[in-house]
Amino acid sequence: MVKSLRPRALAVHRRLLGAYGEPRWRHPLPPVDELVSTILSQNTNDVNRDRAFEALRAAFPTWEAVRDASTRSVVQAIRPAGLSNLKGPRIRAVLQAITEERGSLDLSFLRRMPPEEAMAWLMRFKGVGRKTASIVLLFSLGMPAFPVDTHIYRLSGRLGLRPERASLDQAHALLARTFPPETYYAAHLNLIRHGREICHARNPACPECVLRRLCPYGRLRLRTRPIAHG
Repeated sequence: MVKSLRPRALAVHRRLLGAYGEPRWRHPLPPVDELVSTILSQNTNDVNRDRAFEALRAAFPTWEAVRDASTRSVVQAIRPAGLSNLKGPRIRAVLQAITEERGSLDLSFLRRMPPEEAMAWLMRFKGVGRKTASIVLLFSLGMPAFPVDTHIYRLSGRLGLRPERASLDQAHALLARTFPPETYYAAHLNLIRHGREICHARNPACPECVLRRLCPYGRLRLRTRPIAHG
């Protein structure tokens, strides 16, 4: 099934490139920075994530200082991200575990591992799921991984790029096999942008969608829309 969906995935990718161009996210962060930033991003928006990350860096000069600080002081620093009582201990625990295993807070060694092994290594830590690990691998380490957030999960279902009942965790592996690795970066960012701007969870703007001819959900929705009378 995955192989048969490759042409549709490529068509989606090309149409989004035509609509939005080749996307560029922020300047790549070092892997530990990206890991902490992504943990902060869980269940919040980009603005709050960035505010919390900047506050954490302002409060502590190094990640070693965060690791060795009191949980209370870390929680206080990251309050803008929300769920700080959960994320603060989680960040400290991850930093401590990396140090215990590697002797320092350096994740550059992951580049020398096969992607699936690097993914598995990161996912051993509590609070680091497949999406978080995939973001670190793709955006910080330049390794092939396809992060799936709620927007991509929604769009891939509507576009028929995954089985309807596939879980969010299963969607990572399915979409990583459906999209070619060289498209991961742009496809990930453009799908998220499309989900935010056009393919909303409620009342998606199907008439304005550049993917409507490729989208079974959109075609059905447009056929069944009530006709407006003036």
